[in-house]
Amino acid sequence: MLRQILLFSILIISSIAYSQTKQYEAPDYKMIRKNIENKDSEFYYPKLIAKLKARDTLITEEQYNHLYFGYTFQKEYQPYSKSDQELKLTKYFQSDELKKSDFAEIIKISHEALKEFPLNLRVMNFLAYVYHLDGNEEMAKKVSQNFYGLFGAIFRSGDGKNCSSGFHVISVSHEYAVMNVLQLETVSQSLEDNCDYLSLEEGKYKLPGVYFNITKLKEKGFGF
Repeated sequence: MLRQILLFSILIISSIAYSQTKQYEAPDYKMIRKNIENKDSEFYYPKLIAKLKARDTLITEEQYNHLYFGYTFQKEYQPYSKSDQELKLTKYFQSDELKKSDFAEIIKISHEALKEFPLNLRVMNFLAYVYHLDGNEEMAKKVSQNFYGLFGAIFRSGDGKNCSSGFHVISVSHEYAVMNVLQLETVSQSLEDNCDYLSLEEGKYKLPGVYFNITKLKEKGFGF
């Protein structure tokens, strides 16, 4: 099941190559906070989150940047928690094959989980895949595009090659979502300054490992 979802994900983000040549820029959290709290700004957070929940496909790259990193300033931000609704999906995540009779229930639970954490990339990816299996390509495309947009915010924040240019993430689960989508198998995890370092099997990949900047998670205290 995981492999099938990954292949679907790769199709979604095929335009974001890991060996990216595009210029990256670390998020300016001070500016982002100022923008998302300005009611007259296009980045005002209530407006942005409403667009995401409505599956708006016209959200811009800069709006996705504010959506993703701006979530760290919301009172709901709990980077280490896992909702009851997401836990209900565990058996489906682990299933070798999904039954068509389960699609409606999976979609319902996924939507409930996304109400609790709208930026849950694992659930969002799974939901898009189930919509695809169910033949609802319109919704699969909408959810996929939002998924792609949020992933884009991560990939524009760094290159993952060292701690100073690590990918900025707002959840540990997003580190593994990135690694899974890129089909990179993690050997071990360690902390280095403000980064999580996920090492890869020696000689198997072009890089020995990937760095993730976890500054915002550290501000919330460690909950690994």
